[in-house]
Amino acid sequence: MKKGLITYILALTFGSLQAQPVPVVPKLVVTLTIDQLRTDYMEAFSSLYGERGFKRLMKEARVYRQAQLTFEGADRASAIAAFYTGSTPSMNGIIAENWLDAATLRPRNCVDDPAYMGNYTDESSSPALLLTSTLTDELKIATRNKGLVYAISPFRDAAILSAGHAANGAFWLNEVTGKWCSTTYYSDFPWWVSQYNDRRSPDFRIKEMVWTPVHPAASYKFLPEWRNEAFKYKLDSDRINKYRRLIASPLANDEVNLLVEELLDKSTIGRDETTDLLALTYYAGNYYHKSTQECAMEMQDTYVRLDQSLARLLELLEQRIGLQNVVLCIASTGYTDPEAADVGIYRVPGGEFHLNRCATLLNMFLMATYGEGQYVEGYYDRQIYLDHKLIEKKQLNLTEIQERSAQFLIQFSGVNEVYSTHSLLLGSWSPQIERIRNAYHRLRSGDLVIDVLPGWTVVQENSLNNRVVRTANVPAPLIFLGAGIKPEQVNTPISADCIAPTLAGLMRIRAPNASKSAPIDFGDPAR
Repeated sequence: MKKGLITYILALTFGSLQAQPVPVVPKLVVTLTIDQLRTDYMEAFSSLYGERGFKRLMKEARVYRQAQLTFEGADRASAIAAFYTGSTPSMNGIIAENWLDAATLRPRNCVDDPAYMGNYTDESSSPALLLTSTLTDELKIATRNKGLVYAISPFRDAAILSAGHAANGAFWLNEVTGKWCSTTYYSDFPWWVSQYNDRRSPDFRIKEMVWTPVHPAASYKFLPEWRNEAFKYKLDSDRINKYRRLIASPLANDEVNLLVEELLDKSTIGRDETTDLLALTYYAGNYYHKSTQECAMEMQDTYVRLDQSLARLLELLEQRIGLQNVVLCIASTGYTDPEAADVGIYRVPGGEFHLNRCATLLNMFLMATYGEGQYVEGYYDRQIYLDHKLIEKKQLNLTEIQERSAQFLIQFSGVNEVYSTHSLLLGSWSPQIERIRNAYHRLRSGDLVIDVLPGWTVVQENSLNNRVVRTANVPAPLIFLGAGIKPEQVNTPISADCIAPTLAGLMRIRAPNASKSAPIDFGDPAR
């Protein structure tokens, strides 16, 4: 009797396991990072959209309204590195698009690498400063290099960081020539990109590129607007900066789509049973990095055009690959360009914070305390770098100097908090400390990190581009579309660290080597 019961239970168990459908591995994974995309804007402007872009995604995709980065001070480069590695700057090393190189005391771009030449550019680039594996690297390893990986972006840092270390190619728009360019780090600069550059790249069409609103000016009523007439930008009117203006406008997204169409038509991506990956970047920030007060109508039209670009991308994937064979992940970089200071008549508390003055006064304080010397070696982006060799030569205690420096700087007007290397790496824990610690890399960040009060303007030395500090939350969406992913809108915040392990799970490959988060469980699509 017992033997028969056990046999019956085993039969039921294995029968139910066999009946469960095995998830289909996608032929193509498309990761689309939209720089500065906001959930609140995406939803507020919905009456201006068509039916095949955002509205389609809201109906057919899993939409998380609030995806949160787990570190402070994100920009485009650090956010994209976090998405593809599943880690924070403290691990992957990409603390920002630019940081101060301690060896040269000059700002260094996160993808600069003099060891490699450029294709259609004089910039030397590689992902060598990205210190961990990426989702794209893991796909190449899992498929023994058979899976194709390409990245297309208006921006150099976004293209290279999303392509990772092992991709076939990464392409971005040259700010000077308007050509699609790359680096010799990647072995593949396909013939179809060269052909496209010779026939259809933006430099052939820039004279005809004019950005005007898609809808009548009166339709754009969701942000405070000081104009009644429509805007009109002829990009070629600024002959020096015409391609920089293109890249910082929604027209850049159409250029990405055009090269995607070329890729889908001229390559074998998504055509066999081996999973391939296409990493894309769009732009949804303010036109030419102006403030929202200056270009409210432009911002609304940016989302209208972004909606059209998304619709076109979905159409391309449906026609060339079939959406049933594709997993699409759309993420936002989770920050916005800083705003200009509010007009004085509103009497919002604030002031000006000058990092160069702080650094000079700190060095004077350290000389008065420890004797002659240039203790402050450099400063950049609200971080101060001390001269470790001088401190060691004088046989001084580095931790003591860091802590005394922090105590001195905290007295400055506009300073909210000062964090030293010692306090971040070995000090007490708190949720806020954890976020700053995650953004800090001990070999690339400064000895002192200064947190400036909201409402204060950080004055950049020798620059007119000064912006006010704002710590208000920027809601950033995270969207998954694909077979087996149940459509749903989720209001509960979710960590952006889960993107890489989730996509790795869908591709049945291992997650990047610094990824710690668990993948999203999409549940049973039949329920």
